[in-house]
Amino acid sequence: MNPAQSNYGWGLPVAASTYADKIDRSLLILHAAMAAIFVLWAVYMAYCLVRYRKENSPKAVYSHKSTLASYTPDVLIFIFEVWLIFIVGVPIWAHIREELPAPEDATVIRVVAEQFAWLAHYPGPDGKFGRMAPSLVDYANPLGLDPQDPDAGDDVASVNEIRVPLGRPVLVTLTARDVIHSFFVPEFRTKQDAVPGMENSIWFEPVMAGRFEIGCAQLCGLGHYRMRGDIFVLPEDEYAAWMAGEQAGRRP
Repeated sequence: MNPAQSNYGWGLPVAASTYADKIDRSLLILHAAMAAIFVLWAVYMAYCLVRYRKENSPKAVYSHKSTLASYTPDVLIFIFEVWLIFIVGVPIWAHIREELPAPEDATVIRVVAEQFAWLAHYPGPDGKFGRMAPSLVDYANPLGLDPQDPDAGDDVASVNEIRVPLGRPVLVTLTARDVIHSFFVPEFRTKQDAVPGMENSIWFEPVMAGRFEIGCAQLCGLGHYRMRGDIFVLPEDEYAAWMAGEQAGRRP
C-alpha cells in the first residue's frame, strides 16, 4: 500500500520526513492547550451563570479594582505563548528554514512550476545545472535545456515526477515561469511558494519509501486542479540505477 494513502482519515497524514514529527508535536501542544483553555473558560462561565444568577445574588456592584485572580490567567497564558513561540516554535522553524543541508551532502533538484505542471531538473555528475532558454522549450525539452551548453549534456529532466533517495537530504530550489504556485507535500510537512523571478530553497529528508503526491497550494489558474505531481522515494540502489539509466539515455 502506498504510505501516502494509508493514514488519511481523521488524523494527520503519515509523517514521512525527519522533521515532520517535530511539526506534529508542536501542533499537538498548541491544540491541546487551546482545548484545555476552552474547557476551563466554558466551565468557569457556566459556574458564573449559575452561581451569580438573579435569584441567588443581589444587584451587581461594579468595581475597577484589579485583583490577583483577575490578571493571573492572562499572565499564565502570556507565559505559555512565549514558551510556545520561542522554545518550541522558533527552533523548529530555524531547523527547517535556516539549517539547509550542504549541496555536497544532499540530492540537489531544481523544480520549475508552470501552468500546470512541475518540472524537475537534476544536475549531472558534475553537480552543475545546464543553461535553460525559454526559446528552446518544446514537448521534448520542457525545461528548455541548451544542448550547446556542456553542463547540460548530463542533466536529467522530468515532468510531474520527482525521484529522490531514501534517507538522504533533498535540497530543492523552487521557481516559477508564469504565476505564483505553491509546492506542497503534506506527508513531508513541506510547503513553499514558487515565485516567478525568485529562487526559494527548501529541504526534506524522507524516512519511508513510497509515492507521495505533490499539490499546488496556491490558486494558479483555471487548470489549478491539474497542478499535481508525484514524489517517488526510492532505496539508494534503486535511485542510483534510475539516475544512471536516465543519464545513459541522454548520451548521443
